[in-house]
Amino acid sequence: MAPYDDWNRVDDDDEDELQDNALFDAKKDVILFCIDCSPSMLQLRPDPEEEAKMTSHLYAALDSAMNLQKRKVVTGPNDSFGILLFNTTRKLNTPRTEGSEIKKNMFLYQPIGPLSAPVIQELIQLLHTTQENPEELRKQFPPTDSRVAMGDVFTSCNWVIRDGAPKTATKRVFLITDEDDPHPSSKQLRISAQTTLEDLAQAGVVVEPFFIQTEDKPFDVTKFYSTVLQTNAFVDDTDLDPSVLAESISVSRIGDLLSQMKFREVTKRALFNIPFELAQGFTIGVKGYGLVTEQKKGEYKYFVDLGDRLEAAIVKTGQLDEDRQVEVDKSNIVFGMAVVGAAPSNDDDAEADSMAATKVVKSGQRPFYTADEMRTFRTLSLEPGLKLLGFKPRDTLRFEDNVKHSQFIYPDETTYAGSKRTFSALLKSMIKKKVIGLARGVLRRNSTPTIYAILPQDEDVNEMEPAGFHIIPLPFADDIRSAPIEEGYIASDSLKDRARAWINKTTIKSGYIPDSYPNPALAFHYDQLEASAFREEFNPDAFEDLTEPNVDLIHAKAGKLLKEWKVELANDHSATLVVPVTGSKRKPDASQNSIDLLEVKTRFEEGSLMKYKVDQLKAFCRSQNIPTSGNKSDLIQRVEDWCKLH
Repeated sequence: MAPYDDWNRVDDDDEDELQDNALFDAKKDVILFCIDCSPSMLQLRPDPEEEAKMTSHLYAALDSAMNLQKRKVVTGPNDSFGILLFNTTRKLNTPRTEGSEIKKNMFLYQPIGPLSAPVIQELIQLLHTTQENPEELRKQFPPTDSRVAMGDVFTSCNWVIRDGAPKTATKRVFLITDEDDPHPSSKQLRISAQTTLEDLAQAGVVVEPFFIQTEDKPFDVTKFYSTVLQTNAFVDDTDLDPSVLAESISVSRIGDLLSQMKFREVTKRALFNIPFELAQGFTIGVKGYGLVTEQKKGEYKYFVDLGDRLEAAIVKTGQLDEDRQVEVDKSNIVFGMAVVGAAPSNDDDAEADSMAATKVVKSGQRPFYTADEMRTFRTLSLEPGLKLLGFKPRDTLRFEDNVKHSQFIYPDETTYAGSKRTFSALLKSMIKKKVIGLARGVLRRNSTPTIYAILPQDEDVNEMEPAGFHIIPLPFADDIRSAPIEEGYIASDSLKDRARAWINKTTIKSGYIPDSYPNPALAFHYDQLEASAFREEFNPDAFEDLTEPNVDLIHAKAGKLLKEWKVELANDHSATLVVPVTGSKRKPDASQNSIDLLEVKTRFEEGSLMKYKVDQLKAFCRSQNIPTSGNKSDLIQRVEDWCKLH
């Protein structure tokens, strides 16, 4: 039975029971690489890293796929991968590709399946052979004379994912090509590509494009893909915007292909999927996402040595009865706490209280509650969902109101039809009127009801910010305390100007992308695990910490401005002054160290003066005008001498 101080603690096993698993997306991830094998992708070009070697866009795409699979072996061992090549004449009548539903001029190099070291090593061997003979990829995957219809490409992707991917997994297609207009003169093929892509979306598949462009062959997304791959969920079919796709999805340097994949490696999984009640009988569906999440090392596992093999041990947590040494059913466990005071013992009063749905507890007994009653106390019997309460001016939302991480909600058309249009209309109206919303929310079945501020956000393509609402949990009165305000010395205007000059020079103009700067401790840990998994030699000196500042570049950009600022700072005398803070010294509590005279004499007769502490002995000596210097034995000797005299 849990003590009263554990009432607000939810065990992991209890959390699984209380949660509705349908509210969350699956944890497995399926990625299908769909790579173009056209002549331009196979064209040999000088390797930007090694001058004496030649490479191609197809080699870079396969190398990026291989590196991403190697990373996933450590970070996502339960994920699945596959590689589908199109615009190639390689036949399908090989043991590798038995699927008859794959369209012509397409080849399934890796069927979708769990990550496997032998499969990845086979791809590594192909890449090593290509390094020695750059024409190897053209021999393995000869290009076609005419391009495959993109509708057939998306249809084949759908078939491959349908046959090999788990139904509950998140499914994505990484489309890699350098052709910006595959069907320049066919409107029918464009419509077919849109239709088949909608079939992919209905099957829960998301297409992540990686468009390769070079100086001699730029990539213009407005020619074909901007009207086919729509990334904005709030753009109606009748009001298409030719600039729906951002120019930032094009890869200008082929060496950046892997970094772009790493940026989109982590799938966007919904934290919750709940109804959003806008008015009585008027509800839409929304999904919630966490924008700030700390990435941690994976949990270790226990393995059982069976002699010929190792198998992962199944960890199970349960409640054990110490007397009978048997597991107790969770439904039989109740919660309680000690109660002070007496309850009415009269049977008539007890019957009246029971009629009023009051738990009657007799004197000296404890009140017990079931798990359902405890859940009712926590959630106030509310089901997961958001309920709009009203609107307030945007300037009423203060900075200090954001005491916890906010979450981002997006419309979910699958649960309530018309959610996207309603969500979009509410968003545009709130942005136009410059207001925020207030809502009561229960995001999970076992969470406490909270008041949320709904902050609208318009789409910003340049900053890669989607349109939607931030829901900010507002603090209750008990969550806020007034912090002391202390005044310090304020820098002069000239010193501020000097500092502002070098700050402006060292500011990242293109915006800070956290995914481009991984945690160095995690990255170092994963690199070691990856080398161990593939039996490769790990060189710690070759590890690159991307979070380290580029000192040479900083000095080249703002070295002179930094020196001027430091000279100005040295001449400012207020910069070295410290505001004195005087603390109030706490007076000792004399009552804690005081000793009664009768007690001292009793202890002296019993010979137990050693049980007193030094502070108590000094306090007694001080009260009788006895010297307090020396150690404990000296103090006891003086107290004994005093007791003999008195």
